[in-house]
Amino acid sequence: MDKKNKKTTLDQLKPGDKGTVVNVKIGGAIGQRLMSMGFINGTTLVVIRNAPLVDPIELQVRDSHVSIRHSEAKNIEVIRIYE
Repeated sequence: MDKKNKKTTLDQLKPGDKGTVVNVKIGGAIGQRLMSMGFINGTTLVVIRNAPLVDPIELQVRDSHVSIRHSEAKNIEVIRIYE
């Protein structure tokens, strides 16, 4: 498989990396909250920074900056965008 099409999880991306959301594997209230923050299939995001002690991860999702827990990022599948 071409590395440009390799699926990974959001927690594996580094600051400056871009990715496209392909699956959110969290249900319930947390899944709904993530969807309301813009984590839906096809959304492009950019990792802004990872906190020194892992949590939180700051991201640009559409026109907003949001922070999520590392444990949540592990359940968001993305395809990394190589530029």
